[in-house]
Amino acid sequence: MISRGTRRRLFLERRTYRRNRLQDAARLVPVFGALLFFGPVIILTSQSTAGAETSVWAVYFFTVWAGLIVLSAVLSRALSRIADGENEEKTQPASKSGPSAGGR
Repeated sequence: MISRGTRRRLFLERRTYRRNRLQDAARLVPVFGALLFFGPVIILTSQSTAGAETSVWAVYFFTVWAGLIVLSAVLSRALSRIADGENEEKTQPASKSGPSAGGR
């Protein structure tokens, strides 16, 4: 029985934990993008000051857009590396167990 002062800790392998955190980050990218796109628009249009120039907004939106693309590419590459590593682990023991594991 677990005493009241101690909590049972769930052990996750480092690779599994990292994959889960990267998947969580990938799920939050659209939310982050929506905040970056619409947050300033809502805040600045609710104020009664003169709006910024259109060119400034265009640069802002394209910069955010490019940043989201780069962030998505980095997350995608990291997730694919982890998935490739897991696939190699699954196939490696099967290939070593064959009759000619040493080579010719």
